[in-house]
Amino acid sequence: MSLSNKVAIVTGAASGIGKEIAREFLAQGARIAIADLNAEQAAAAAKELDPSGEKAFSVGMNVTDEAQVEAGVDAIAGHFGQIDILVSNAGIQIVAPLETFKFSDWKTLLSVHLDGAFLTTRACLKHMYKAGSGSVIYMGSVHSKEASVLKAPYVTAKHGLEGLAKVVAKEGAAHGVRANVICPGFVRTPLVDKQIPEQAKELGISEADVIKTVMLKDTVDGEFTTVEDVARCAVFFAGFPTNALTGQSIVVSHGWFMQ
Repeated sequence: MSLSNKVAIVTGAASGIGKEIAREFLAQGARIAIADLNAEQAAAAAKELDPSGEKAFSVGMNVTDEAQVEAGVDAIAGHFGQIDILVSNAGIQIVAPLETFKFSDWKTLLSVHLDGAFLTTRACLKHMYKAGSGSVIYMGSVHSKEASVLKAPYVTAKHGLEGLAKVVAKEGAAHGVRANVICPGFVRTPLVDKQIPEQAKELGISEADVIKTVMLKDTVDGEFTTVEDVARCAVFFAGFPTNALTGQSIVVSHGWFMQ
């Protein structure tokens, strides 16, 4: 689906899934804003994806900081003149058993995933409502649908994003704004690579067994979901022309979870 002349903000887009979504949006004709906690990496990603500097813009943004989010979104709107798409992708992972999980880690993870989604959504909606159209896409997970051990706050946050999307879908409908959730399985990004040794230690198994018997055991083909898989779904939601799918989620997991 063509995204010609649309302006998209992708958070956590200096690497991984976010960067690939930005790349695919560019290929479909959109102009993109790469928002990331690391401003230097965001700028480098924007330059890599669009050496001309005409279609990619970067901002340093801590999505848990209200002032930074508001200023960053307004800067993007000022640069491109509009905001049509938000992909709330910024996220972190911390794994530990619930009985020993630090409250500070719990709050940090929920803040990045949920506060970040709320703050970026609120900042973008004022621009989308003014224009009378928009698409908000949250990066959920298969853990938006089910649970895994060692991931209490992550599972909680990813479930919460589905609820937020449904509210945005209902409130946004009168303003032409749609909301959806993409729920990937395990994608081989630095976030997942970090989990492999951590889970091996906590579960007392090898890293190879973490991949085979934990991460990929319920897929139909033993394959990781790819960043390209997820990016194609983001294009699908961003370019969908009606409200028919608003409030819905799509699982991208090689059959790990089937609705």
